[in-house]
Amino acid sequence: MREHDLPARQRHGRGKSRFDDDEPYYLKQGRHAEPALTEPDDEPDPEDPWSSWDGAVHGPEPHPEWLVTELAARDTELGVLKTGKEADVHLVRRAVPETGRSCLLAAKRYRDAQHRLFHRDAGYLEGRRVRRSRENRAMAGRTAFGRQMIAGQWAAAEFAALARLWEIGAESGRIAVPYPVQLLGTELMLEFVGDADEGQAAPRLAQVRPEPAELRDLWEQLVDALVVLARAGYAHGDLSPYNLLVHRGRLVMIDLPQVVDVVANPQGPEFLARDVKVVGAWFTARGLPALDADPAALTGLLLREAGIC
Repeated sequence: MREHDLPARQRHGRGKSRFDDDEPYYLKQGRHAEPALTEPDDEPDPEDPWSSWDGAVHGPEPHPEWLVTELAARDTELGVLKTGKEADVHLVRRAVPETGRSCLLAAKRYRDAQHRLFHRDAGYLEGRRVRRSRENRAMAGRTAFGRQMIAGQWAAAEFAALARLWEIGAESGRIAVPYPVQLLGTELMLEFVGDADEGQAAPRLAQVRPEPAELRDLWEQLVDALVVLARAGYAHGDLSPYNLLVHRGRLVMIDLPQVVDVVANPQGPEFLARDVKVVGAWFTARGLPALDADPAALTGLLLREAGIC
């Protein structure tokens, strides 16, 4: 899925949509100024930094055609797309000066170790280990160094999961995630999913009010995506209508830093069951028959797909 192929599908009366993994927190913070887009062939401001592509870990190959990888490109900050407890997401235009080459990216930046508010991270981190005992002790003790290690693990885990799921989705079409452009430290650059011309992010599932036929189609897409996750050994870990986007009728899964290894993590089946319960409740509240969204049946199916039972 390319950003140029993703015009906004739904319109909402509350202005341009942003996506956020924590709606109550987002509402308390208020709205940021709308990103002001510039023409892609404008001369970049001298303060705009060079593209960070050269020093980063790159996403799966072949890279999408829309992605700007030229070292002569400049990255221009356009505004904040969303705020969250663990990270903020900024809108960035990467463009090659004096050419028509540009793309919009979502830059997800994890918070500084002294201000980070990772919640319930101990359970998510079970099954993730680093080789050196000093680093494991620092993470367990939540020292400043340990918190930085945890932030790096969350960013790296999300990048790795997105890369794997992108490749599976490109081959099977059964799951859609943003293309993971690059990873540099604790900053993750992602495909911007939305209207590239207006800088408008695709609406979250929680924002849409689908008709019955669309509701069923979205549910079937979600079940397909969860089966793909389970077969890959994953549970999202924090799935809700706020980290699923709907773009041109396509369900796009976002926010996977807490992705759980359902086999290595002793709490993996519990996280998976909670994911199913939360999203199933949203669909049934909007008219999907309860039997079609039975959480026990779907959880059992996913555990079997993961090879747990």
